[in-house]
Amino acid sequence: MSYQPDATVQDAEETTMKNFSARVRYGMKTACTVLVVLGLAATGMAPVSATPPSSDKDRLGNDVSWPQCNKDLPAPQAFAIVGVTGGLANNTNPCLEDQLIWAAGATGRSSQPAVALYVNTANPGHEGSWWPASDIYPLEGGVEVPNPYGDCRAPSGEPEGPVNLECSYIYGYAKAYDDAYIRNVPNPETYFWWLDVETGNSWQTGADNSTALNRATLEGMVKYFKDNTAGVGIYSTSSQWKTIAGTVPSGSPLTALPSWLAGAKTLRGAKSNCSLPGLTPGSPVTVTQYVSAGLDYDYSCK
Repeated sequence: MSYQPDATVQDAEETTMKNFSARVRYGMKTACTVLVVLGLAATGMAPVSATPPSSDKDRLGNDVSWPQCNKDLPAPQAFAIVGVTGGLANNTNPCLEDQLIWAAGATGRSSQPAVALYVNTANPGHEGSWWPASDIYPLEGGVEVPNPYGDCRAPSGEPEGPVNLECSYIYGYAKAYDDAYIRNVPNPETYFWWLDVETGNSWQTGADNSTALNRATLEGMVKYFKDNTAGVGIYSTSSQWKTIAGTVPSGSPLTALPSWLAGAKTLRGAKSNCSLPGLTPGSPVTVTQYVSAGLDYDYSCK
C-alpha cells in the first residue's frame, strides 16, 4: 500500500474512537480531562469556574486539545501547550486552529516557550493503514531518510516492510513529518514539540524486542523534530514509559530529552514531581501536569 496522509486514510486504531470506553483508555492527558468534565456537567458546574491558585502564576500553564473543543477556556496563563493530534497518532485535532489562537494570549513569563505543541505517538505495525516499504518518504518528494538501523525494505512482491527496527524508525519519521506539515500548523519549525507517549495508543507488545521497536519509532520522530523544529521532549508517566519504551540505552537519541511528567492531582503534587527522575537517562523534568476542575494545568519546574 502506498503512503496516504490521514486526511483520507487513518490507522486501524482510529476505529476505537467510535465508543466511549475505548476513548477513556487514551491516558492521563485525555481521559482524566474527559471524566472530570463529564462529572462537572452532571452537577451543572462549568469547568472554567475554578480559579487556579494565585501563587506561582508565572509558572502555570494549560494544555488543551480535542476534549476541550467548543468549550470555554480560561484566560491563557504563563504558557500554553496545544495538542496537534486528536487522541491518536494518525488524526488531527479538529479545534487546532481555534486553540492556537487562544494559546497566543499566553504571557510567556515562565521559562517554557509561550506556546508549545504536543502529538500522540504509536507503533501499530501492520495493523495500521500504512507501513513503510523502504527508506524513501513519498511526501518529501521521494527523499531518502538516513536510517541508523539499516535499510527498511519490503520483501519481493510485498507492499510493506517487516515490523523491524529499520521500518519502525521510518514510520516514526513519517509521523513527525505529517504532524508538522499536513495538519495545518502555521510555521511548525518555530515550535517546541512534545511527544505524548501513552499506553492507550497502539504499540508493539509481546515480543522480546517490542520496546526496542517502540523506541525506534520515537527515535525517528525525535530525529525529524530535532532537525526541523525548535526542539522536542517527552510527555508520559514513568510506568507508561517503561511499558512502552523499556530501558533506554545511553546512546539513544531519546536520552537527555526534557521530560513532562503527568500524574499529579494537585499543584502541590505537580511541584513535588519536579524532583522526580526524568523519563530517560540525563533527562531534566521541566514541566509537570495536574488536573483541576476539568482542565489540565502545567507547572514549569524552572
